[in-house]
Amino acid sequence: MKKNIKFLALAILVISSSFIFISNSNPPPKIVKEIDIPIKKELPVLVKKTTDTIVKKVVNNKLDSLLQRINKRYDFNGSLLVSKNGETLYSSQIGLADFKKKEPLSKSSVFQLASVSKQFTAAAIMLLYERNQIKLTDSVTNYFPKFPYEGVTIKNLLNHTAGLPKYFWAAEHLWKQKRAPTNSEMMTLLASSHVQRFFKPGRNFDYSNTGYFVLASIIEKVSGTSFSNFIKDNIFDPLKMDNSFVYSCTKDNFKTNQLNGYRLYRGWRHLKIGSTINDAIVGDKNIYATSEDLIKWVTGLNSGKLLTKESVEMMYSKGETSSGRKIPYGFGFRIDKENENTIYHHGKWNGFSTSITQYQKDKLVVIVLEHTSYNSITALNKTVKEIVMDNVKS
Repeated sequence: MKKNIKFLALAILVISSSFIFISNSNPPPKIVKEIDIPIKKELPVLVKKTTDTIVKKVVNNKLDSLLQRINKRYDFNGSLLVSKNGETLYSSQIGLADFKKKEPLSKSSVFQLASVSKQFTAAAIMLLYERNQIKLTDSVTNYFPKFPYEGVTIKNLLNHTAGLPKYFWAAEHLWKQKRAPTNSEMMTLLASSHVQRFFKPGRNFDYSNTGYFVLASIIEKVSGTSFSNFIKDNIFDPLKMDNSFVYSCTKDNFKTNQLNGYRLYRGWRHLKIGSTINDAIVGDKNIYATSEDLIKWVTGLNSGKLLTKESVEMMYSKGETSSGRKIPYGFGFRIDKENENTIYHHGKWNGFSTSITQYQKDKLVVIVLEHTSYNSITALNKTVKEIVMDNVKS
């Protein structure tokens, strides 16, 4: 009996050893395949993502330091958004929204764009142009027969070659009511004021807020709706710019997250800037937006969601005088004198300092919004570009 048990144990041991030897010398191909494929295919992707993450972290740290420095030294209270290659690389805010309540700025803070508003007015005109509702060669008198300055075309208004007088002066010296005049009231005031224009249409380039309030008035006349509604229905809503709006101090209520402009008094106290006699006019200013909405605007405009490529190219191209002299302004956009690939616009009004700059060759967009009378937008844009381009190589 014992011999049989030993023989059986020995047989089991031999069979088990053979099985182990076979298993170790011939591993299943499936396991090898599962190990090899991830190593070959996933490793480069992981390396790329790690590199991108490191670069983004470096840029974010440097831009954070920049914002902290200008907040402390130069009283910058605002937001900065940087987009590279069609993706947001950096977006942040620093400082206060309300100095009395000590409320910080946030992504929801809505800034007055000041003259950056002009590009929206120009885009609205181009929408009417594409719909064959207007011609760029049309005179203002086609729509407002009592307009006192003959020969001014829509194109003159767009690229500031109309030679019109300053409506600010007319409002401050000729408007008799305490409340601020609206666009239609200012058009009537100009018609009866006999204020002389600066030059004949097309002769020179002279940056003009008047021209853009007149464009907004044409938009209202042609569309049959308010400038505010037209911009909302045809630009803000299609681009999902949900926190953007047109604001007129005599028509609209102050909205949630809408910022006031401030000025620094005696180097430490922030005083709120009140409304002026010019704050009801729209078209040249008075569009409010967040930086997040503005990158939607730039992307939407450049991708053809709003206008054709041809229309956008006209907006981004230098204008010219009647003598053929080129001027550094398209339709609602400035064109850098030294580099035509840099398309930009700055704004400054009632404490707000703003800018959108597109470095087209570098596929870089810099958006700066501020509301405490910051005075170094140009230098800030230059510094931001240097930080990004020194660290992002593509």
